[in-house]
Amino acid sequence: MRRLALIATAAALCAGLTGFAVLEHSADPPGPPAPLSAPGRGDSVPGGPQSMGAVITKLQAGLRQQPADAAGWAQLGSAYVEQARLTVDPTLYPKSESALRRSLALQPQDNTAALTGMAGLANARHQFGQAREWAGKAVAVDPYAWAPYGALNDALTQLGDDPAAQDAVQHMLDLHPSTESFTRASYALELHGRTTEAAQALQRALDDASSPADVAFCQHYLGELAFNTGHPQQALDHYHRALAADPTYTASLAGSARAEAALGQTDRAVTDYRAAVARVPQPQYVLELGELLQSLGRDGEARTEYGVLRAEQELFAANGVVDDLNLGQYQADHGDPQLAVTLLTAEWHRRHSVLVADALGWALHRAGRDAAALPLARQADRLGWRDALLRYHRGVIEQSLGDDASARTDLAGALAANPHFSPLHAPDARTRLARLQGHR
Repeated sequence: MRRLALIATAAALCAGLTGFAVLEHSADPPGPPAPLSAPGRGDSVPGGPQSMGAVITKLQAGLRQQPADAAGWAQLGSAYVEQARLTVDPTLYPKSESALRRSLALQPQDNTAALTGMAGLANARHQFGQAREWAGKAVAVDPYAWAPYGALNDALTQLGDDPAAQDAVQHMLDLHPSTESFTRASYALELHGRTTEAAQALQRALDDASSPADVAFCQHYLGELAFNTGHPQQALDHYHRALAADPTYTASLAGSARAEAALGQTDRAVTDYRAAVARVPQPQYVLELGELLQSLGRDGEARTEYGVLRAEQELFAANGVVDDLNLGQYQADHGDPQLAVTLLTAEWHRRHSVLVADALGWALHRAGRDAAALPLARQADRLGWRDALLRYHRGVIEQSLGDDASARTDLAGALAANPHFSPLHAPDARTRLARLQGHR
């Protein structure tokens, strides 16, 4: 399935890890209170939009009584980021920034919570360089606080600074082996192709989960890992367990739709996708629904979803979200490949993550510049991530350059990793591979 970096979750995170002896780490030294938001897979979701709305209302009431409460303003700022993530409402970001800056004005020194909140906000806006700076300040204030390392890890991963990201997530694990840190570790391991260990880390996170929302969160990512490794029925089982733990966990409703589509249950998949989008119009869900509809020949409905996606991206941009990656990915496959190259080249100048390398390489291919595309497609593989879409992209580029042997290897590898990775590209991979193997 097409992978679109999540706007408010910063999508992705992490990096590889130097050693995971910490998975056996049983100590749990006390740390400071976590901010309400730390973007990425490592986010522990304390509840849905309604419960977070109640948290915001309570904080606002308290601040009306005590307007000089720096800690309260920091919590409110982070709560706005979390609510924006849950509701895909970027108009909350300016409110978050205002609250966090007020906290810093009231307490300019040793304000770890506000500094970490600013890092989380910058990550949510895809301003990863700023996020790294804010998180670094928070770590400098209190090197024993675990939460800033999560925000730092998220930023460094997105910036493509793999060794530093490894250090950050390892610090987080050492200080606070918990759901938040093990889920980040899992993503790091997955990025490095260590999927078995990634599942072990998620299981450890699940073992430590203390609320239905945390259980749902862990089950969801076990489902994601199962889907990404080509096991849609196993993925669907995990998504159902997530929804049983927390029926409001919309990500698993969209995940169920993805797995159902892979299992050939397309009518149910469309229904579940529409339900997920109705709850939370996350751009990834909108794009996946559009691509599923397009694969079913329902082009008019697909164009409607793509229109929704473009409108969302305009709204994000209007509220300070720098999202050239997602916009470029969309333009490469469904819009103007030349525009995609422009957007993604700008993103590449800001950061060298494997996701950006893959996206820019694919955009260059779509724009007819395969010789320039191939080195980037190879860079996207530098961590060893067993991602079917990345390998499909590389195989198509190699085929376009006449390297049929490499193309056969990579297209076969993509389908072996996950034969259901995309309703549009997986069938194309099978067709190309058959032709390369001399079949029609």
